[in-house]
Amino acid sequence: MNLSQLPILADIRPLNREFFARDSRRVARALLGKVLVREEPVRLTARIVEVEAYLGEEDPAAHAASGRTARNAVLFGPPGHAYVYFIYGNHYCLNVSCEREGKAGGVLFRALEPISGIEEMAQARGIKIRGPKDLPKLTSGPGRLSEAFGITRARDNGCDLAAAASSLWIGDDGYGSHRVRVTPRIGITKAIDQPLRYLLAGNRFVSGRNTSGS
Repeated sequence: MNLSQLPILADIRPLNREFFARDSRRVARALLGKVLVREEPVRLTARIVEVEAYLGEEDPAAHAASGRTARNAVLFGPPGHAYVYFIYGNHYCLNVSCEREGKAGGVLFRALEPISGIEEMAQARGIKIRGPKDLPKLTSGPGRLSEAFGITRARDNGCDLAAAASSLWIGDDGYGSHRVRVTPRIGITKAIDQPLRYLLAGNRFVSGRNTSGS
């Protein structure tokens, strides 16, 4: 298998601003199956297969819970923009702002299924991919996917994910129907019982083991 020859999506339409200007729970579910695109230096694409919704100031687990700060200002700004933060002193996490401007809300990207730019992702992660069984090592988990896509706060925080002119954006390639599973969020200590984690049921790129739920 030549990983560099995997199909490249030719027709990906950027999601519009209105897609993101709604409750983060609705955005999270709707993002499953959409495509994250990195345009430079080589186009990278991967399908979104696992996300978590964060509900703004009323959500104890959300970065917006303590109100607007310099760090989380993107979450209170226009919808459809990247909010990137550094965690545990070793990796970045990618989120997208939701809700109308002035009301905080966001969706965390937890796992992607690589489509194109596999070799570049592997190089960015500093690992070797010997075949399909190794692909989840690239983008299964928030830190892994950010590293594979070269996502950092300095480079991408505030980036317009609804604009194809951006170096990082989200699009729709017409991916068909799929079964969504909903579970409590994982990897956090506050509001852990809320069913706000959304994933494509049965997808092998989903992170973690907690796949029970509706």
